[in-house]
Amino acid sequence: MNDFNKQVIEDFNANGGKPGGYFANAPVLLLHALGAKSGQERTQPLMYLRDGDGPWYIFASFAGGPKNPDWFHNLLANPDAAISVGDGTTIERVPVKARVLEEGERATTYAEMARRFPQFAEYEQKTTRDTIPVVELTRQ
Repeated sequence: MNDFNKQVIEDFNANGGKPGGYFANAPVLLLHALGAKSGQERTQPLMYLRDGDGPWYIFASFAGGPKNPDWFHNLLANPDAAISVGDGTTIERVPVKARVLEEGERATTYAEMARRFPQFAEYEQKTTRDTIPVVELTRQ
């Protein structure tokens, strides 16, 4: 895990699931997924989109990088995962099932994330991938 992610995770845990710094005022969860090769739990801080009590949506943007992030491959191999979400006071660990959205759903969901957080529009323009996958996480 790189130092940036380690710091975000520490900040998330220290502040009831509401990290500051780069992620101040952004919805952040911790994804706990099993490594596709290692089988060991890997933790990744990610911004998400959620309306009401619906599913959480995460975006394999990799900041517009040329490939999908490792956590995406981990979820493809092991769709049963968990997330940690917090309200600023308490953190809840939630078991989830991952599903990659099909193109119609993906486009609508990604567009909403890009509307709320313009950096996601930049990631989409920057990447050489055909599409940035969107993953739906449903409470189990």
